[in-house]
Amino acid sequence: MRIAVFGSFYRGFHVLSELLKGPLAGRVKVVGVATDDVGSGFVSRERRVWAYPHTHDEELMVERLAAAHGIETYKGRVKSPEFYRLYEEQWRPDICIAATFGQRIDARLFERPALGFYNLHPCIDDGWPSHYAGPNPFQVLLDHGSDHVVIAMHEVDDGFDTGKLLALSDKVYVPAGATVVDLHKQTSPVAARFFVDQLGKMLAMPHSAVA
Repeated sequence: MRIAVFGSFYRGFHVLSELLKGPLAGRVKVVGVATDDVGSGFVSRERRVWAYPHTHDEELMVERLAAAHGIETYKGRVKSPEFYRLYEEQWRPDICIAATFGQRIDARLFERPALGFYNLHPCIDDGWPSHYAGPNPFQVLLDHGSDHVVIAMHEVDDGFDTGKLLALSDKVYVPAGATVVDLHKQTSPVAARFFVDQLGKMLAMPHSAVA
């Protein structure tokens, strides 16, 4: 199965790590990684995790991991002729996963993978679409005093975190004084293992047989 990762920061790092080194590593091929160019104006950094204190190493952790495994990384605009050609002619993914990514995905991208284009989004089990849809869900969860977080795996569509819900992870409890960055660090390994578990279930289904 050919898989493309659209991810940054800790969630992107842990998802990519699980795909490269985890239990499905021998059954999937990561064909490309799109990650945030934090210095660009198109990742809306002021409304996302990049607005919070972080290190330069954290900006580059996904890019460096991909490079260490010989995987092509793209940091430009994904809604562009350049990326469409790369995506459709070289990456040719069967499935895509978004895990902390600062650009909106359009229909030309999310409709192409035969097995779907999914996102990992923090929320609580408050119905779907969640009240916590949006670019900075951890801050809203903290503002509302939530004592836990779950990760939703949902299909990407034209809305903002509104696509069909596939599954919810187990709860991750929020310690007193936690920050947005703390929650990224705390939940990212959970999100990655949750995604790989769901992907394993998809691989076990007859329709997942991909040439």
